[in-house]
Amino acid sequence: MARGHEYDAILPESCLRAGTSPLLYPGIAKAFSRHREKNSLRLHLYFHHMASSQAATVNLFLPILQHRDAHAILRALKPDLFKLAKAQLDNGFCLEYWGQDLSAEGPRPGDRGPLNDKSRAAGTDADLAIAYYNLDGELCLWLIEHKLTEKEFTDCGGFRSKGRKPKHDCSKGFGEILRDKSICYYHDVNKYRYWDITGAHRSLFVGGASTASCPFRGGMNQLWRNQLLGLAIERDKKRPFQHSTLSVVRHPGNTSLERTLNQYKNLIGSDPRF
Repeated sequence: MARGHEYDAILPESCLRAGTSPLLYPGIAKAFSRHREKNSLRLHLYFHHMASSQAATVNLFLPILQHRDAHAILRALKPDLFKLAKAQLDNGFCLEYWGQDLSAEGPRPGDRGPLNDKSRAAGTDADLAIAYYNLDGELCLWLIEHKLTEKEFTDCGGFRSKGRKPKHDCSKGFGEILRDKSICYYHDVNKYRYWDITGAHRSLFVGGASTASCPFRGGMNQLWRNQLLGLAIERDKKRPFQHSTLSVVRHPGNTSLERTLNQYKNLIGSDPRF
């Protein structure tokens, strides 16, 4: 039972041992535990559900990232990948990445991340970040969002906020919001940097001019924020990454996401950064 809803496919506490999960491959349990400790990684509320996307991300990618031929395996998905940048992040990767410092010192107190939206209760995270060198020797950041059974990406919490005022008008189009960013509740009240970064990368969103209202009220919101996370890190001179890309990994049987994926591709003109 969680939040008043009974989940018949979630493992009961009696099946769990401290710090472990029967859902994880035994061969990666130690690596996952070590990464959790270094990354201060919090498990999703439904991590022990049989259809947990977070657990599936760990099971899918950690065996690859730990493999001696990880470069060759990942290159089949990312043709420009030459080798993992193991001196970056945590041995070249990070789960639930929001731009945090993974050094021994850890994140600075009050660090709200590159988008200024990170808190204990909210913020933009990529399910997985991979640091690699491309064929030209440039350091790149590859962000991955993984969906298993979800029918849609996360929508905009600001659009649903009870704190919105009449001037926070989500019916305004992309161009109008860029001209007056205070139209967006998250920009005006929370001081999130979404529209600042969007404006700095206006050329990426080639389809924005054709939108009659804010295109990021629904499922495209999560794709947009994850893309912005990479772009913000790429622009930060204190960080070493020269290029960033975003990918979505989904179960082949999950076709519910196709509409939003196609809408987002159209919005950015099928840019190869996605």
